[in-house]
Amino acid sequence: MASSIRVRATSNGDITEVQALIQHPMDTGLVKNPNGELIPAHYIKELKFECNGKDVFVANWGTAVSKDPYVKFSFKGAKKGDELKISWTDNKGGSDTTTAKIA
Repeated sequence: MASSIRVRATSNGDITEVQALIQHPMDTGLVKNPNGELIPAHYIKELKFECNGKDVFVANWGTAVSKDPYVKFSFKGAKKGDELKISWTDNKGGSDTTTAKIA
């Protein structure tokens, strides 16, 4: 099964820029389906980026994040060829993990 995470990480000198797109419904629990029933909340609770085993970005999310969230940030201390690990867990126990090499 393909990962729900697409990521691009590029290093320019001491700065590494990361862009990630995550496929997830991010349902708030406040929207009704066509039958008038509430769609249960389903959202990412924690998003984590690790570089060489060290956390470089951790987000604790709630229902206020839009569907298929896009994340962009930069950090120092990595170099080309280093491995970036990206993972998320949601409120229903779902999770996904992928890795990417920094270009």
